[in-house]
Amino acid sequence: MEEKQPQSYESLAHRHRHSVESIVTLFEWLLVAFILALLFMGFAMQAFQIPTGSMAETLRGDHYRLRCIRCGHNFDVGNDVYGNPKCPNCDYIEPLHAKGRAKNGDRIFVLKSIYQFFEPRRWDVVVFKNPTNPLDNYIKRLIALPEETVQLINGDVFIDGKIARKPPNVQKELWMPIFLQDYQPLGSTGHFNDLVGQELDTQNQAWKPLFENEPNSAWNLQDKTVFTLDEKTDTQQTLVYTPNSPDDFRAFYGYNESSGRSSKPIVSDLMVNFYAKCDDPDGCIGASLEKYGVLYSAQVEFDGALVFTKTVNGQTTQLRPPMLSGGIEPGCFEKFEFANVDQLLILRWGDKRFTYDLSTDENFRPQNANHEKPPTVKLFAMGPSEIRHIGLYRDTFYRGKEAGALRATQENPLTLDPDEFFVCGDNSNNSHDGRGWDDEGKGNNGQLYRAGVVPRDYLMGKAVMVYWSQAFPPGRNLPPMIPNLDNLKVISGGSETEY
Repeated sequence: MEEKQPQSYESLAHRHRHSVESIVTLFEWLLVAFILALLFMGFAMQAFQIPTGSMAETLRGDHYRLRCIRCGHNFDVGNDVYGNPKCPNCDYIEPLHAKGRAKNGDRIFVLKSIYQFFEPRRWDVVVFKNPTNPLDNYIKRLIALPEETVQLINGDVFIDGKIARKPPNVQKELWMPIFLQDYQPLGSTGHFNDLVGQELDTQNQAWKPLFENEPNSAWNLQDKTVFTLDEKTDTQQTLVYTPNSPDDFRAFYGYNESSGRSSKPIVSDLMVNFYAKCDDPDGCIGASLEKYGVLYSAQVEFDGALVFTKTVNGQTTQLRPPMLSGGIEPGCFEKFEFANVDQLLILRWGDKRFTYDLSTDENFRPQNANHEKPPTVKLFAMGPSEIRHIGLYRDTFYRGKEAGALRATQENPLTLDPDEFFVCGDNSNNSHDGRGWDDEGKGNNGQLYRAGVVPRDYLMGKAVMVYWSQAFPPGRNLPPMIPNLDNLKVISGGSETEY
């Protein structure tokens, strides 16, 4: 057997030099990467953690993640909520121990230099220096731009006297659930004193069905998750939403304290959606939403006609000639979505979308309407039909006069000067923003800015992405380290496309 020759001194020295050079090269690359990261964070993008719930539910500060004991709906509650949380779906008052372990605020990426090259857009989510204390960073939604006059009227944003409609991607973020059919109570009565004790049982109402047949309608409601019409009829069969509480339509946020709900204003910007099928060649499917005492309806007929109507004092009129679509395909489920938001009717049937601008209607807002009356919501069909996965939502209500705002109300509009911006938090009930800042903004060398505005100099950047949210711990007594991929998202902002 051939004897293995020992390595020479020169060979070992070469290998040693090569290893050292590799380590040095690695550290050089790491140093370059670190410098590039610093430059990138300093001039292009920076990570922030959301400190408060002023932008909830879009962005959350430190909070608790709950699952309703009664209906199973998941929802979030700010860590500054000291009372019992209330489920936004079924109104169940949860026990305090349901909060569990607190979650950290969402972590986001912010494009820092974007506004040096592009003008800010309405509805952008912006990070800026707090004008009254520039050492603090705030995050809000951009509502009004320089030289515009802004007013918050009945929850809507008006710019220069006209409604400012939210782009579809922003509107999708701002819908809040009132009722979700897929989340039903565990028992027939909805009482859970065996789980949470007697102390909450007297505060919680028993669950009751939230849709009922109108007189002479024959929907089968035995299965709470699927509503069916079993027979062919010559008239529309109608379901009416009957909330557990008249306060369900108020501008309440499940993220906040549940007390004081009855003092919030009624929200009548609503959306209802569901999946439906109809087996009758003469059938139709539709929904109705009430606003200011007028019942607005959208209807899809089997032959492909789409119809918008309004009903006032029992008199129904078409808002525009019927539009043509693909109609109802027998035996197939299709998604139906109808919204009345920002003075616009929006109907989506499958992948098709139709609108009607209510602001062009001279009688859009009757003077004698009862604005404290909960709006009526109806679903209807004709012919053998099936409806499932119903969701009822309300829009974010930007509170003005109702919350004691100092400015940007109907009575006290705010006109911005050049290089001034106006911002509001999505969590309108719990946001310290331009509506109510008491003090003037503080600038350099004793310069002062008008109260209620964000100067251009204080805009730091645009929030673009949630990169870390509601992480999971890998085990008991370990810190959260596993990211919740479902909550990672692009942050919707201004767009050239509006409804």
